[in-house]
Amino acid sequence: METQAQGQEEKVMDAVLNIAKNISRSGEGSLIIIAERKDVEGLYETHYPQIKSDSLLTEQGMNVVVEKLATIDGSVIITPKGELVAFGARVLKSTTLPGFGTRHAAAAGITESIPQAAAVLISEESSLIKIFQKGSIVIEMDSAEINPNAMDKVIAFLTRNDMALIVATGLSLAVQVPYYYIFLVGGSYLIVKAIFEVTSSVLTGSSEKEKA
Repeated sequence: METQAQGQEEKVMDAVLNIAKNISRSGEGSLIIIAERKDVEGLYETHYPQIKSDSLLTEQGMNVVVEKLATIDGSVIITPKGELVAFGARVLKSTTLPGFGTRHAAAAGITESIPQAAAVLISEESSLIKIFQKGSIVIEMDSAEINPNAMDKVIAFLTRNDMALIVATGLSLAVQVPYYYIFLVGGSYLIVKAIFEVTSSVLTGSSEKEKA
């Protein structure tokens, strides 16, 4: 059962990241929070009358619904299983990040308050997608498609909190165009972009430089 639940969480994260990429390409901003219903209760309030749905995010067509809801004012909250908890939600927990706005503050605050939660922020200004866990950005990516094998490991890292998965991916990738790259900085901050070629030697050099 645990393996089945883990597989569903990974499917939900994959769906959320695909939604985030679509929103990013449209030039809009958004915040999607993944948290257990019981954990997030009392930590948000809604701006609009809510719709109820028994459909999960991973069911056919539900991704389109959530994508539309994510582009209105406020945050979308879903459970790791893929249940829609709320949309147009104002997060009541925030942590100010110098130089960033209310979405960043909400993403940092809610994931700081709920250590098991994740928040996927799409920046309207830069079009970058930022994933928050435990109050910090753990992954930043653009909206381009990347090597599916690498993306699977990114998703596994996000759902299992196992840094070894992503480190192994970064150090073993010999990625060629048209694939995009995973860049490991300082052992904890990841960025997925195609702005330069990343090799194991570059990654090793970066890690050693950070330690110096």
